[in-house]
Amino acid sequence: MTAPTFRIVEFPRSRIATVDIGAIGKRKHYVSAVLELDVTVARERMASARKEPGPRVSFTAWILKVVGGTVSRHKEVAAFRCGRRKLMIFDDVDISIVVEKDVAGRKVPLPLVVRKVQEKSLAEITAEIDGAKAEMPVDGKAVLGQGSGVLERLYYRLPGAIRRAAWRLMLRRPRYVFGKMGNVVVTSVGMMGRVNGWFLQTSIHPVSFGVGSISRKPAVVGDGIESRDILPMTVLIDHDAVDGAPMARFIAALTKDIEAGLGL
Repeated sequence: MTAPTFRIVEFPRSRIATVDIGAIGKRKHYVSAVLELDVTVARERMASARKEPGPRVSFTAWILKVVGGTVSRHKEVAAFRCGRRKLMIFDDVDISIVVEKDVAGRKVPLPLVVRKVQEKSLAEITAEIDGAKAEMPVDGKAVLGQGSGVLERLYYRLPGAIRRAAWRLMLRRPRYVFGKMGNVVVTSVGMMGRVNGWFLQTSIHPVSFGVGSISRKPAVVGDGIESRDILPMTVLIDHDAVDGAPMARFIAALTKDIEAGLGL
């Protein structure tokens, strides 16, 4: 029998934080919504806009803008627990995303928090995402786990139980958490590669969005069936902070805004 071949690589430090977030996220009481959103109108409008002079606008930026606008009208879905009997609801919508950049021939994650999304234009959000990629140092040190501060280096040397205890302590301070990672997270796997379906993400944010890849599917339009551009999306909302009825109203509003191509 031939011996199996293999190689051993160093476990990336950035993955340690991901492991901790996954462990903490599993203890949260999320309600999950699995959606199929018709983005045909939005895609058609974006294609027409590209033919006109003006700043470039990305599909990801548009998703952030619609999410930010809808959350700003339903702020309770992005509320943090504040003690046992209070909620902290922020006026702004700050969205955490991850973009990728090629560094030394490999893809590395770049965490980015887009602040006050509800106030920014599509062009401003697009430029901010593009700028974050361009500004990242080529040695990759801006990536979590690549060795920035003393406390961060200490974090990666601590036992897992102590690291996760530190996370739980931090999450009890909503203003600090909001300043570090915002109140919304959007994970766009469709931006990284083609994913024909949904994925169920883990999160520690009050509301989390998992965005897949657009595919052509038959859908009922009026009294007929047409081929449409369908976007799969998974939404997690913290049931400890908000009841089911506000969740349903938020999901209905988000669906309407996205399928109407709001803002394009």
